[in-house]
Amino acid sequence: MIVSPEAAAKSLLNAAAVRERAHAMLALGERLPNFRVDLRRLDDTAQLVIDTTRAAYPSLDVPFHSRWRHFDIDGFDYWNEIDKAVVWPSPAEKARTAFDLAIVSVLLDAGAGPSWRFRYPVSGETIGRSEGLALAGLVMFRNCEFSMWPSRPLRVDASVLADLTEAKLIRGFQVSDDNPLLGVAGRADLLWRLGRTVAAAPDIFAREDTPRPGGLFDHLAAIADSKRIAAPVILSELLAHLGPIWPSRLSLGGVALGDCWRHPALQTDDQTTGLVPLHKLSQWLAYSLIEPLQWAGIEVTDIDGLTGLAEYRNGGLFVDTGVLTLRDPAAMEREHGVASELVVEWRALTVALLDRLAEIMRTRLNMDRRALPLAKILQGGTWTAGRAIAKQLRPDGGPPLKIVSDGTVF
Repeated sequence: MIVSPEAAAKSLLNAAAVRERAHAMLALGERLPNFRVDLRRLDDTAQLVIDTTRAAYPSLDVPFHSRWRHFDIDGFDYWNEIDKAVVWPSPAEKARTAFDLAIVSVLLDAGAGPSWRFRYPVSGETIGRSEGLALAGLVMFRNCEFSMWPSRPLRVDASVLADLTEAKLIRGFQVSDDNPLLGVAGRADLLWRLGRTVAAAPDIFAREDTPRPGGLFDHLAAIADSKRIAAPVILSELLAHLGPIWPSRLSLGGVALGDCWRHPALQTDDQTTGLVPLHKLSQWLAYSLIEPLQWAGIEVTDIDGLTGLAEYRNGGLFVDTGVLTLRDPAAMEREHGVASELVVEWRALTVALLDRLAEIMRTRLNMDRRALPLAKILQGGTWTAGRAIAKQLRPDGGPPLKIVSDGTVF
């Protein structure tokens, strides 16, 4: 059967494609050009993640890994503070607001770098990395920086994003020569593209309001079957309708492939040969939209249909515990772009190894996929263990590999 280039491209815009190609990469084994894989070490890594999870969640009642966890800092939940103070006119409006915040916050959530910190104006507390990024974005959101209505600060309007400047983001995130943030221009460009994409699709983003990212809630609610929607469907809709926001990288048949890269070792017999989809930020966003949908009374099924996240905390965990080792140790000292063969290989292996690790953990804990989906393993979990071991091994707590990022990948 002849498949059009457009159809071939769309076959990569889903979680199943990410999982399939990641496991194909792992199956290459000794033919991998950049990494050796020692699956014998995966047992010890799984135990480290179990111990880390039990330390944080003794009852193993683990919440989902999502942006909402980063608003809970040192025991104080900044989103919950807002939620309790607002009299929501309807569950749907709360969900739209939460979608607005989650979408913008996730798109601003690429690695901050080791030096950047955000000073919370109320308490004077300074916070870095993902939590600092989350809080900085939340403060801008709360302060009406993304709304066109002074009387309605808790919203994000497409028209405001479409006029967003890098200078505004620099001010909001307190960036300076002494407080550098990686990829500021890339982050600002993502929000600028988001505004234009949302404004151009009123049938998706303006069903019940003027164009806003949170309008995606109404679209998902409309396609939910009897108030039930599968998590992979959320991702597919995100990739379909927010695809234009990503910087121009690879495309096929006129379709932008987003977080998808080339690796010559991954060969197929069709037009997608050599292509490795990962969709990290889009999957992170899909995970982060689950709870707002649940708050609105929509059941989210097949949560484990999403994959683990191909980012440097999870990937760093496997390098730092010896599951992955570089064939060329000197590569540890060089900088690598996100499109490099080495980084693409590392990220794909991370996705497949997270599945393998999850199987070991579920067996040891006598839990199934429903009780312990990847969304909880990541939270409990691999992300936390990856951060902790990085801090033990490196003064700045950064990843084991030197990655050059523009703030739009991870």
